[in-house]
Formats: sequence, C-alpha cells, structure tokens
Amino acid sequence: MALSWIARDFGGLDVFEMVDLEVPAPGCGEVTIDVRASGMNPADYKHVAAGRDRADLPIRVGYEVSGSISAIGPDTELASGGGSLGDEVLAFRIRGGYASSVTVPAKDVFAKPASLGHPEAANLLLAGTTAAEMLDVTGVRAGDTILVHGASGAVGVSVLQQARLIGARAIGTASARSAATVARFGGEHIEYGEGLEERVRALAGGPIAASLDCVGTDEAIDVSLALVLDRGRIVSIANFTRAERDGYRVIMGRFPASAVFRDRVRARLIDLAGRGELVVPVARTFPLAEAREAMAFLAEQHPGGKLALLP
Repeated sequence: MALSWIARDFGGLDVFEMVDLEVPAPGCGEVTIDVRASGMNPADYKHVAAGRDRADLPIRVGYEVSGSISAIGPDTELASGGGSLGDEVLAFRIRGGYASSVTVPAKDVFAKPASLGHPEAANLLLAGTTAAEMLDVTGVRAGDTILVHGASGAVGVSVLQQARLIGARAIGTASARSAATVARFGGEHIEYGEGLEERVRALAGGPIAASLDCVGTDEAIDVSLALVLDRGRIVSIANFTRAERDGYRVIMGRFPASAVFRDRVRARLIDLAGRGELVVPVARTFPLAEAREAMAFLAEQHPGGKLALLP
C-alpha cells in the first residue's frame, strides 16, 4: 500500500484526499519507484478544476517524481537504459506522482544525475519541456532578441536558461521584486505594466524576433502582437481564448505534437541539468500529507521557485 493523493470530484482544493492505494507489482515495461520527492505544478489542480468527464474520476494527482527503484518488471529497462533495484531515478509524464510509491511505465523513467537533489529532479521536466517547446515552435536561434512574459516563473526561468544556451538574448517581464531572479538566469529584466511596449522597444534597441508568453494576460498578448512581425513566432501557454482571432500559436502538453516533442527532449534536459547548465530553483518543500496546503500556496502566492512534496 502507498499513501496517494486523489481528486474524488472536479472542483477546488476540497476535492483532494489522501488515501491508501494498492501499488501494483510492475509488469513487463514497468518499474515501481519509492518516491523521495513529488514535483508540483499548477496543472496538478487546474486540470481537476476544469475537468468534465466523470468517467475520469477519481483522478490520481501528480505528473513528475524523483526517487529510487524498488521493483522492476521482467525484460524491462529504463528510458535512459539499464535499471536496477535501488537506482535513483526521475520520471515524467506519469500519473499519480503525489504518492509514497508508484508503478509507472519504464519509458518515462530516467536515471537521476547524482548532482541533482530529489526536489530539483522532481521539478525539472514539466517546466523544462514546456520551455523547450516554446523555443522550438518559435524558431529561436542564436542572435535573436526574444521577449519572455512571466520570466520569473518556473517555465520562464527555464526559458531564460535554455535561450542563453542557444545564444539568444532574452528580455523578461516580471515584477520589480523578481528582477534579481530574471538577471540570475540570464535575462534582462523589465517591469510589466503601463508603457510596457515602449519600454521593451527602448531596451531592445532593435527588432523582437519572438515572444513567449507564460502568463496569459491581455497585456502580454497585446505587446507581443505589437512587437513581433511574424505571429507564428508568438506562442502562449496560458492565453488560449485569443489565439484563433489573433493568429498566434498555443501549445499544451495534451496536444499530440506537444506530447511527442516533450517526450523526445527529456533526455537532453536531464543531461543539461546534470552538468549544471539548467538549474531548477526550489523555494520550499512540504510533507506529502500537506499537499492541499502546498497547492493553496502554489495557487495564491509567488513562491519564488518550485515546490516539492516529500513523503
């Protein structure tokens, strides 16, 4: 048995409950992970709030974890190759990660770099693959100047670091109190609010090649449309309502093309993180039993980094 968080219904945080669940023995192509840290993302509760198909209930919560292998199915190896009992691993694009133990497809499990702590490893891939896809679909390349809306959030911070590795210059919007975060990860901070378009033009001193929106505000979209000539080089992960009318791109993990790309890029991001070239800032950890409180903190505050649940 394992302690696991589920959503018994669609709605707010009151629908989440911690229960004892049987952990199935791994079959061929599966491994069981003793979880050391569960990564936390806004999608964990947003997907429950927006759910409609009651056949999906109860929903097992959590898309990424880090831990160690406690069982491995016959004729099975990890996505990164090999795999033995006790190996430290991370897993992404799984279900039920808010748990003390979980059995998952081995194709979604990778060896954890020794240089990464479990809270960092458990928070690497959802934000990291989203950031990588944003840069990919907008064709960001060396020498480009790009605008990143919400640059101090989890996806924004990963975008800044990956853009720097590409050789692009990133101007990042964030509040004044987050200026140091933007600078730390390679961006040039600019405060959002009235006059943003003019301030970006002045700081850029030239064309903005692409705009990557991680916040979804109308201001972010309006400024992006005003500054970027090619709307195919504007992407949002948060404002879907205006995309059809205004002609910019949107991506989401459940889109088939997004899923294929994000699966393909996982190993590269793990390698970058293992070499210290992609950092995951962790602001705070919570006991697994306090998942509801942690989700409330994530939803209502500005954590200044990622959160993790520790069984």
